[in-house]
Amino acid sequence: MLDDLTDRGLHPLLAARWSPTTFDPMFDLETTQIELLVEAARWAPSAGNSQPWAFIVGRRGDDTHRRLVRHLAASSRRWAPSASVLVANLAHRYVADTDWEYSEFSLYDLGQAVAHMTIQAQALGLSARQFRAFDRSGVADEFGVPDHWEVTTMSAFGLVPSGASSPAHPPAGRSRERRPVRELLWTGQ
Repeated sequence: MLDDLTDRGLHPLLAARWSPTTFDPMFDLETTQIELLVEAARWAPSAGNSQPWAFIVGRRGDDTHRRLVRHLAASSRRWAPSASVLVANLAHRYVADTDWEYSEFSLYDLGQAVAHMTIQAQALGLSARQFRAFDRSGVADEFGVPDHWEVTTMSAFGLVPSGASSPAHPPAGRSRERRPVRELLWTGQ
């Protein structure tokens, strides 16, 4: 499947991207790798170059990571704590009749920033999983996130252990199948 995608011209980083639920608990991201992930987000496009995003970054073993793990749902608690880095993704809420500094496109813009981080992780030989199985308001309270910011999602970054599931061999019950392109195009009919 991967060869077919790249043969058709899809960039190898995109063709190989997948969302693992297994991370090597012994692998630690280097500080420079974490900085590159955030730098990739910094260069994502945004409406009016407002860059309406912020991140709470926790390295496995540090206090921030422990505080983030406290708010994971049972489903993500089974795998996310072993990721080298957990990142809570925040969007600046749009408030009408205020400064143009942020716009109503902040959620869209944050999505682009997180996608940039995900592809940067792929370029570094790492894997990423974006997820929503956690207590958003709990994270906001835990870290004193002001009301004009919204905790939206989390991302887990790390290395998948050798022998774990891969895009070519997804875990049981999982598929990399995608809707056909024709179903993605709105024709107005």
